[in-house]
Amino acid sequence: MLWAAAGVAALVLLVALEITARRYGEPGPVTTQLKGMFLAPKPGPLYGGLALMMVVLTWRQRAVALGAAVAVDLVLFLVRWAAGIKAEEGHSFGNGALWVMLGCAVVALTRRTGEDRALLLKGVGLGLLLVAGRKVGDAWLVITAKARPEVLDPYLAVADHALGNPSWLVGRMLRATEPIGPHVIHVVYAQLAVAAIVVALYQLRHVTAERRFPRHHLVRTFLLIGLLGPAVYMIFPVVGPVFAYGPGASGTGGVEWSVADLWPDIAPPVTTPHPVTYDALTPRNCMPSLHTAWAVAIFVHTRRGPRVLRHGGAFWLVATLCATLGFGYHYGVDLVAGVVFALTVEAALRAYDRGWDAQGLRLVAHGTVVFVALLAAYRWLPMEMARYPLVAGPVLLLLMGSVIHGYLRTTRRWDEARLPAQRTGPRTESEPAPEPEPA
Repeated sequence: MLWAAAGVAALVLLVALEITARRYGEPGPVTTQLKGMFLAPKPGPLYGGLALMMVVLTWRQRAVALGAAVAVDLVLFLVRWAAGIKAEEGHSFGNGALWVMLGCAVVALTRRTGEDRALLLKGVGLGLLLVAGRKVGDAWLVITAKARPEVLDPYLAVADHALGNPSWLVGRMLRATEPIGPHVIHVVYAQLAVAAIVVALYQLRHVTAERRFPRHHLVRTFLLIGLLGPAVYMIFPVVGPVFAYGPGASGTGGVEWSVADLWPDIAPPVTTPHPVTYDALTPRNCMPSLHTAWAVAIFVHTRRGPRVLRHGGAFWLVATLCATLGFGYHYGVDLVAGVVFALTVEAALRAYDRGWDAQGLRLVAHGTVVFVALLAAYRWLPMEMARYPLVAGPVLLLLMGSVIHGYLRTTRRWDEARLPAQRTGPRTESEPAPEPEPA
């Protein structure tokens, strides 16, 4: 029932975004996805979605699916090449993965029954949700730029004085490590979805054998963060330091749109902030920092993995924080909000899985209140935060720390409550096996 509801909600969202994007003269996620079935696909996790879908297949079926995807890609590539159709941004492959996922959906509906059909459809749904999530995100970013002409960057730039202007500091540090440092950090930043897929595949490695998905895994947290977070972009539109106080990046923004050309050499002055008009191309996607939120989710979900996965999760989190600040994509206060947001979403999913109780409600309510308080402080108290950094800075960190502490304490209690009691004899045949712990 939950999977069906998620599918219906995803379809409604896709249609709504398609209509909205077309009103702004832009193609929506449905249009871009249909084009992606034949034309050269835009960058996205198409083969990542296929990999997630294949967790429900046997090794032989995985080989067939992967081979079919590569074969379809080669055929479409040759057809486009013969027709003189050039790929955008150098991406020529990925269509095959989408065709195979859709083919598996047809097989599930026509050739499978019962639990086999349900499991295969869940796998297809998981892969397609990842692909659709990227299309939805791209469309939503365009909408934020069109719908919110004014941005609130001056408010965050002033509030960031409470944390010592970390974006300006890390930006200069990263510049000092050119070219190696920025290159490595950029790879980590750009391949966040790849890291998430690796962790998810580890968590879902037993799906084929157990014929079911674990109750909680990273993909759910990843998708929910990507669904809820962009709504805040419309409430608190921000473009980031490199755009509002620098030369811009990725072909948008520029000095002509900047409040002042200061990043990362000179920290912005403490002056009364006000909304400023920015271009209609740069996404308003800074508050909260979803890259930080996703990196926190990866870190949390690698804590029970093998050592290499735990080290990888920690590295990805640190590198992502350095990238978001060092490239001027976010202010320090964005990252604080992103950590609180991620842990609140993660706590809500875990509380839902085990059944809502007082502990779960308190934890989610606490995270929500702190997140709203942060947004309110950034909007209406930035001057006070900048004037009294020795008070405001520790308060921000304490608020974030209270959510981290509450999450660790509550989830530890939940885990302890799920530990099987000490037994004096073997489990009887009529007694159900205990629910396996998610990785």
